[in-house]
Amino acid sequence: MSMPNEALQKVLQEISQKKNFAEQQLIIVRQQKAARTREGRMLQLTSSEVSSLPADTKVYEGVGKMFVCTPIPEVQERLQGEGEALKKEMSNLDKKEDYLEKTYTNSKNSLEHVLKGAA
Repeated sequence: MSMPNEALQKVLQEISQKKNFAEQQLIIVRQQKAARTREGRMLQLTSSEVSSLPADTKVYEGVGKMFVCTPIPEVQERLQGEGEALKKEMSNLDKKEDYLEKTYTNSKNSLEHVLKGAA
């Protein structure tokens, strides 16, 4: 069963656009994952540095253009909360990456199938 040329071109164009979009989104998601990984390392390093300080040490956090003296437990609590949020975000990015990889692979396979069927 053969498709008319116009319909075949339209199907090829749609599949190709879907494949290209998935490929572009995959690149973006991988860049976001790399950035979040760096943020996670920075949080770990900051947390370990703050943990190694004596209890009576004054710790300052940047707020806008100023610094505010903050107790060490509050700083550690904030860092822990940011770490948990980062883990959730990484989980979501992993799911999105899996979905985009499947979409890309399916589009690529569909494109190849249509091209083989048209030949």
